[in-house]
Amino acid sequence: MIRKAVLPVAGFGTRCLPASKAIPKEMITIVDRPVIQYVVQEAVEAGIRDIVLVTHGSKSAIENHFDKHFELEAGLEAKGKHELLEELRSIVPEDVNIISVRQPEPLGLGHAVLCARPVIGDDEPFAVLLPDVLVDGDGLERNDLAGMIESFDATGRTQLMVEEVPHELVYKYGIVAPEGEPPAAGEAGALAGLVEKPKVEEAPSDLAVIGRYALPGAIFPLLAETPPGAGNEIQLTDAIETLRQQSGVDAWRMRGRTYDCGHQLGYLEAILAYGRRHARYGEGFRELLTRYSGEE
Repeated sequence: MIRKAVLPVAGFGTRCLPASKAIPKEMITIVDRPVIQYVVQEAVEAGIRDIVLVTHGSKSAIENHFDKHFELEAGLEAKGKHELLEELRSIVPEDVNIISVRQPEPLGLGHAVLCARPVIGDDEPFAVLLPDVLVDGDGLERNDLAGMIESFDATGRTQLMVEEVPHELVYKYGIVAPEGEPPAAGEAGALAGLVEKPKVEEAPSDLAVIGRYALPGAIFPLLAETPPGAGNEIQLTDAIETLRQQSGVDAWRMRGRTYDCGHQLGYLEAILAYGRRHARYGEGFRELLTRYSGEE
C-alpha cells in the first residue's frame, strides 16, 4: 500500500506573478487556507502518512505552515479561541509526517522527484502530487487519489491520473494514447504511449494527464540515468515511458473535477467552487455571488 507522497514545491511560480513574487504560489489562499493545504489533505484522505516536500530555500513559508507554532497556539488558548486553535492543530494530523528535502537548482520535475529518493528508497512505491492542481472529490465516497492508489495496489503497474478535456484544447496538455478503448471514470486502462501537447488533429485521445501519479520505487534509478530532455530538464515523462516499455503503465480516469490554480482563471474558479460550499462562509459567499451576478 502506498503510504508516501512527493509534492514538488520548489518552482518559482512564474504563471502566478506578480502574486507569487514574494509569496510561494502554493501559499496563495483558496477561501481560508493555502492551496498546498488542500493538496496535503487530499493525500491524507487517500491514506498517505509520509509527505515529502521537495522545496527551495525561498519556500520556507510552506514548511512553517505545517510546523507547530507554539507561541500562536498558546496565545489562542489563553484567549479561549479553542475552535481556531483546533483548526490550526488539525492542519497536520498527529499520525502524518511532513518531511522537507531541497532541490538545489531547477532541473525539471524528474529531478525534483529524484531529490526525494533518499527518503522514499528504491523498493517502496509512492505517489506524486503536483500542487498547482486541486483535485476536488466533493460528493465521492473516496477521493480519486485513493482510487488510483488502489488500482496500483491491485496491479503493481504505474498509474497516471487523467481527465477528459475539450478536444480543441488537447494541444495544451500531455495526452495519453490508450491501448484499446479509453477507461471509464473510476477505472484504469493500459497505455500505448503519451504525447506532449499534440496538434489537435493528431491527438490520440482527449484524456489529459493532470498531475497525480502512483509510481514504483524502481523509477528512481531510471531518473538518475535519464538525460536532460525538453528545456534541458530531466523529464518525469521520459522515465515513465521507460517504465511503460518495461512493465506497462495505466491511465486511471478520475471522477471528480480539477482546478488549475497555477492559472488565474483556474484559481478564481477554485474559489467559486470551494467558497460556495464552505461551512462557515458558504452562505454569505452565495449571497455575494447573487448580488454581483445582477451587475453588468
